[in-house]
Amino acid sequence: MSASAGVAEIPSTIEPDSAKRTWITLSVMLATVIQALDMTIANVALPHMQGTMGATQDQISWVLTSYIVASAICMPLTGFLSARWGRKRVFMWSVVGFTFASMLCGAAQSLPEIVVFRLLQGVFGATLVPLSQAVLLDTYPPEGHGRAMAMWGVGVMVGPIVGPTLGGWLTEYYNWRWVFYINLPFGVLAWLGIAAFVRETPLDRSRRFDLLGFALLSLGLGALQMLLDRGQLLDWFASPEIVIETLLVGFSLYLFVAHIFTHDQPFIEPRLFRDRNFSVGLLMIFVVGLILLTTMALLPPFLQSLLGYPVIDVGLLLAPRGAGTMVAMMLVGRLMGRVDARYMILSGLLLTSFSLWEMTLFNADIRGWDIVRTGVGQGFGLGLIFVPLAATTFSSLEVRYRSEGTALFSLMRNIGSSIGISIAVAYLAQRMQANHAAFADYINPFNLPLRQAIEAGAYSLSTPQGLAAINGEVTRQAALLAYLQDFRLMMWVTLVAIPLVFLLRPPTGQAGASAAHAVAE
Repeated sequence: MSASAGVAEIPSTIEPDSAKRTWITLSVMLATVIQALDMTIANVALPHMQGTMGATQDQISWVLTSYIVASAICMPLTGFLSARWGRKRVFMWSVVGFTFASMLCGAAQSLPEIVVFRLLQGVFGATLVPLSQAVLLDTYPPEGHGRAMAMWGVGVMVGPIVGPTLGGWLTEYYNWRWVFYINLPFGVLAWLGIAAFVRETPLDRSRRFDLLGFALLSLGLGALQMLLDRGQLLDWFASPEIVIETLLVGFSLYLFVAHIFTHDQPFIEPRLFRDRNFSVGLLMIFVVGLILLTTMALLPPFLQSLLGYPVIDVGLLLAPRGAGTMVAMMLVGRLMGRVDARYMILSGLLLTSFSLWEMTLFNADIRGWDIVRTGVGQGFGLGLIFVPLAATTFSSLEVRYRSEGTALFSLMRNIGSSIGISIAVAYLAQRMQANHAAFADYINPFNLPLRQAIEAGAYSLSTPQGLAAINGEVTRQAALLAYLQDFRLMMWVTLVAIPLVFLLRPPTGQAGASAAHAVAE
């Protein structure tokens, strides 16, 4: 690479020593954590933001929607930006932009301001997770990829899990603005580490930007995120907006697929999908995304609304889930290379399914220990899945496709999370209505248990207060059953993913050798 390219060439055969690898790992982990945290940390603070900004429930939801849409649209740009300007340079500017946008979010004085700043935060944060994964894969030799992905996975998986707990604590004892200000020290440390230790990649000045491909993909992803975020609020296809967004998703993504297979230099290289492990890995991380944040979205209202737990206690009960994930990832990092990755993924899917099945047995009298135990089991299961899946997905992918591949990997996980939450919330509302109607049929004078309760003075069918009390209990039981049905749905989604495990190929000696050769090139 010539000096005119703007990046000093470093002999590619020189691998970082162990001390340098440690600093690189810590630096990119900090960048990963702040981005992963911001996916969920602001959720708990929304009611407080709503009061400060004087916004409606619909308006304040744009604080989340703007970030998610911007991140989804810009994440596929990672490969092109890294090729044209260098991975290190893009990484450093992304950290700077994300940290600065976080400060602007914390200082925002009006709803339009915070929505615009969250949009900016999503634009810069979109590249952080895929770039951190690509840097770690290049920093460690192929035999160390399992350990590298374990450390990377801690930030990606634990961040969204502990986000609501940390956000609730900061909001309760300080101010909602601190959920954004907390990014400043981590952003500064991440930038210093990346600047000092991460190595620049060769540039490809000949690569042209596929504007049409990017526009089609952006339109499709943006419309999909809007559809998922606003569908439940607008009663789905009863709303013209949702119908239009659905048509835009189908039309744009169809044209995008046709375009990348017919263009000379497409926005996403179709040859990526010839790698079997990569293609199967994208499907599986989509399923992991479906499960990862869905139960985290269902449990807080379940615990607060139905069981009466205060918000601080809810955060404490959900925190051990992240501990289970962290322990599993550290364990898997040591087992990679000794145990077939597919066995670990299969074990994780089965453990996650079992944990979700246990959650279908919840009732109104469950103890906090039951929440903790099932949460730890589910977190441990997801940890068993994520690390070997990430390592296997990229085990045979050419190194030149890593930035693009890691962006798609993260994008599929995020889309899976958005779709999973939307499906779970819509299914919950539908089942609550159906359950309420079914339970209401039993409220009649011929129901023996009800008649006994009336005789005991617990209920009354002859007064408005008595009828309201009965309706309240019916609504509560209908909601409880709806949550259990949602947990069962997630259990079946997890079980359906099991056949995909057998489509993955374990890294062979030849694949490992080619990967090592690619790292050295």
